[in-house]
Amino acid sequence: MQIELDFRSGIPIYIQIMDQIKHLIATGMLHPGDQLPTVRQLAADLRVNFNTIARSYRLLDEEGIISTQHGRGTYILAQASIQETDELRRQALEGLTRHYLAEANRLGFEPHEVTGIFEHNLDLWQADGIPPKYKQAE
Repeated sequence: MQIELDFRSGIPIYIQIMDQIKHLIATGMLHPGDQLPTVRQLAADLRVNFNTIARSYRLLDEEGIISTQHGRGTYILAQASIQETDELRRQALEGLTRHYLAEANRLGFEPHEVTGIFEHNLDLWQADGIPPKYKQAE
């Protein structure tokens, strides 16, 4: 499971973990019935306190996204409806947007600078059908 944390973003680590697990589900990288790493294993992999992972898992469980079964493990629940999947995707996009804006702020950019660069890249994406990050250098 690929989770990347940004310890300088200002977004709590447990929220970053939740957002990324939701994103992995929404994009089909994680499927219903897939087992997640144990709390201790994921904490070791990400080099964070196991209580941080436990909090993420508990909140995802409360949202009905995963199920933790004592002694058996933690699993992705049955496939969500289209509406639930759309909501997970929207939440993932919200998380990415918050991260992007927090990082731009940390780097000292003003809102009008961020808007200009964002709109330029969005225009490129709409014109070419390929997000600029994935374009090959010419």
